[in-house]
Parts: sequence; C-alpha cells; structure tokens
Amino acid sequence: MSKYEDANLILKLYELRREPVMREARNWFVMWSPQSPGDCLDVLSSDKSAYYRMVVSYWDMACSFVNNGAVDATMFNDANGEHVLVYAKMEPFLEALRTETGNPTFLAHLEKTVKNIPGIEARLVNVRERIKKIIEMWEQRIAKAQSA
Repeated sequence: MSKYEDANLILKLYELRREPVMREARNWFVMWSPQSPGDCLDVLSSDKSAYYRMVVSYWDMACSFVNNGAVDATMFNDANGEHVLVYAKMEPFLEALRTETGNPTFLAHLEKTVKNIPGIEARLVNVRERIKKIIEMWEQRIAKAQSA
C-alpha cells in the first residue's frame, strides 16, 4: 500500500472518531477509571455499555488494520495516541477479562500494535499518570462548580 493510501485510511479512521456518539463515548472512556476486571465487566450491564464497547472495539479494529498490513504501523502510531490510552486502561485487566469472558483474543489487535511501539513501557507509565491527573482536574472542576 502506498503512503498516500495509508494516510487516506488514517483520515477515514479519524472521521469515524468525530461522529457525535463516538465523541461522547471517547469522552466517557477517558474519564472512566476501572480499578478491577469486575469494573470492566460491570460496565457491560450499565448504561455506558455501548460507549465501552464502541471505544474498545473501534481501537481493536483500527489496530487490526495495522497488524494485517492495511496501514503502516509507524504512520498509524505517529498519527494516533488514543489507542495507547485505551490500552493503558485495559492492560492491567486483559488476562482476567479474557479468562472471565472466554474470549482469549479480546483486544489482541490493540495489544499487539501497542506492544510493538518502541519505548512503550515508559510511555504507558506516563499515560497512566496523565490519565490520573486529568481525572483529578475534572473532579475538582465538578466539585468547584457544585459548590458555587
């Protein structure tokens, strides 16, 4: 595939991320803070189930394009970072979720793409720290607005 075709597919993936419900789902996912595999399973029976499934399945699908050669991995990773955030949230629970759900390939494409990024372990630590700070800042804004 040419670099132009790779770029075109990445732009199409970006357009899908801009769809209004997908934006809502992505915003929710960033603020969602699972602490256990149970939190990931519990969300499936909540009103946020569609958001959760939309985000994780989108990024697993997008990464399947990388893993199957439909888009260049370097270009994909240079143009995106959200898949790393999704993996950073889900990675601590993947093995348990795969066992619990009987789905040994759950998020396997996402995992493979992310694990192939050079220096990923340090980046994951950084992403997890940033996520915590974002959530803390958001919670402070909410508390401040409620007290006003």
